[in-house]
Amino acid sequence: QVQFVESGGELVQPGESLSLSCAVRGIPIRIRFMAWYRQGPGKQRELVAGINSDGTTSYTEAVKGRFTISRDNTKNTVYLQMNNLKPEDTAVYYCRCPGFSWGRGTQVTVSS
Repeated sequence: QVQFVESGGELVQPGESLSLSCAVRGIPIRIRFMAWYRQGPGKQRELVAGINSDGTTSYTEAVKGRFTISRDNTKNTVYLQMNNLKPEDTAVYYCRCPGFSWGRGTQVTVSS
């Protein structure tokens, strides 16, 4: 059974940083495209960042220069480093390999 277990979300103030982790069970991430998504209140789920098996990355325009996706193949874990957080980054964050079921996500709230 494939599982994505996200963690690291919490309440932070604008301008602060946060690091999310996603432990992946059941598939080796080293050969997979992995991505972080988010769903803000009243919004549709959107793709935030992706990382290919060769390490190349891509980001949605709203987070470019602030977020960094990375992975540790030895730990089968994907990370999302988020800097200079803004209130509009408030959302439930999910990681996933396309084609598999969603995890429970982790809540990130940016508020003063």
